[in-house]
Amino acid sequence: MTRGHQLVDQWGRPVKRAELKRELAAPTVGGVRSPITGYPGDGLTPDRLAIILREADQGDPIRYLELAETIEERDLHYAGVLGTRKRSVSQIEITVQEGGESQHDLEMAKMVRDWLDRDELSDETFDILDAMGKGYSFTEIVWDTSSLQWQPVRLEYRDPRWFRFQRHDLATPMMLDDSGQEIALPAYKFIYARIKAKSGLALRSGLARLATWNWMFKAYTQRDWAIFTQTYGQPIRVGKYGPGADQKDQDTLFRAVANIGGDCAAIIPDSMMIEFIEAKSIGSSTDHYERRSDWLDKQMSKAVLGQTATTDAETGGLGSGKEHREVQQDIEAADCKALAAILNRDLVRPWIDLEFGPQVAYPRIVIKRQEPEDLKAFSDAIGPMIDRGLRVATSDVLDKFGLPEADQGAEILRPQGQSALSAQSQAPGEGAMPPESAVKYPLNTHPAPARGVAALQTEAPSAGRSEPVAPAVDRLAKEAAPEIGAMLAQIEVMLQAAGSLEEAREMLLSAWPDLASDGLAGVMAEAFLAAHAGGRALIEEDGQRADG
Repeated sequence: MTRGHQLVDQWGRPVKRAELKRELAAPTVGGVRSPITGYPGDGLTPDRLAIILREADQGDPIRYLELAETIEERDLHYAGVLGTRKRSVSQIEITVQEGGESQHDLEMAKMVRDWLDRDELSDETFDILDAMGKGYSFTEIVWDTSSLQWQPVRLEYRDPRWFRFQRHDLATPMMLDDSGQEIALPAYKFIYARIKAKSGLALRSGLARLATWNWMFKAYTQRDWAIFTQTYGQPIRVGKYGPGADQKDQDTLFRAVANIGGDCAAIIPDSMMIEFIEAKSIGSSTDHYERRSDWLDKQMSKAVLGQTATTDAETGGLGSGKEHREVQQDIEAADCKALAAILNRDLVRPWIDLEFGPQVAYPRIVIKRQEPEDLKAFSDAIGPMIDRGLRVATSDVLDKFGLPEADQGAEILRPQGQSALSAQSQAPGEGAMPPESAVKYPLNTHPAPARGVAALQTEAPSAGRSEPVAPAVDRLAKEAAPEIGAMLAQIEVMLQAAGSLEEAREMLLSAWPDLASDGLAGVMAEAFLAAHAGGRALIEEDGQRADG
């Protein structure tokens, strides 16, 4: 821990270490920071909503914040989509990047990394992300100095109603002291988070600013729907009395129809009639109420998630759902970057400054979802490239699939149908070409095939093959093997890359002039020359024998 520097925060306020050792914004019932809240959403009208929003614009956000809280409690759709957006970020694993490569940089990064490995962190970041709805949030850092060190012991969410903004700019955050006066926010004590739905003042940049109007309109629709259901959704009892019925008879009749159940009951003279007039364009259907409520919910989904596919049953097909999902990923990535910047500014840097003093480079928190890689697409792409000569390390491919290197002597998986063939080809004494195959295929350089195939190739040694020719043929097969193997390798690559026999034929014809055949031509030329010379020698030898 260091004490030799006068630390200041982002607003130039000096750090007072004594203030950091106690909680400054804890709630107290009956005090300035009371957890008891109001409910301005009760009986909300457009005029009242406009007044509430104007109050917030002028620096008095209490009723606006209470209304934002009410909407989260009463609108199930808004609570669902906003919770989805906050949890999608708070559940992402947080990583730490070192500020440099020195041992000190590594130690600072490890300290932050160890602290982040806490079960409470997800809930704490969820509370910080309350700024998504209200536009801003405040979280108090409770510091632990029990062992002469500085370390955050927990992050406590604080009700934004207990904070204000300076009147001259409505941007610099302030807090209420115990007497209700607005004072400067103590340096290195609070995490001030802003997650913007739009540019502008924090009091006007939250999603709740959009949700208030949507919620009010939907509340009107649902109220009308309830009235409609009450009117048309239950039976109406009508009792009729004749012209001779007195008041006592009428009272008896009314009690009878009223006690059957519900409030929809009436009595009329037998000569009268009650008629219910329905709107011609609506009738007795409730579809228009449901459609309007669903439409308002979809607008809320667009505002919070940027799309509707993850909240609607009909997504418009796989392509549409995939496209919508990508839009949501853009919003999630922006939220992750915003949260990481907030934590780096208001948590990591103050902690490092208090513990080690000001640094040239600080550890950085990074919040980013690791998207799963399409390994099938990778396999389909890398295979043909390797066949065409691309050099790829085995370790890189194993790392890509998360597979370890096979231990020495471990059983190795092979392509289906190749295991038995490989075992036979590696059996002792069976790796070389059988002599009888060399008679039929003197230039064949491949090992003997499986027994069933080898049996078909077996023939008796050719009676016409003279002893002097046999060594020459064997030598030719040996010297031509590398050249033939190179040509076959090129042809095999083309056959594997071809999608059909016609494509393979075209590839072979077009590549034929470029095949590496010079070496084989040289070997064959030498073989023909040797055969020619050997033949002439045999003729001369036979002639000398005839003369003798």
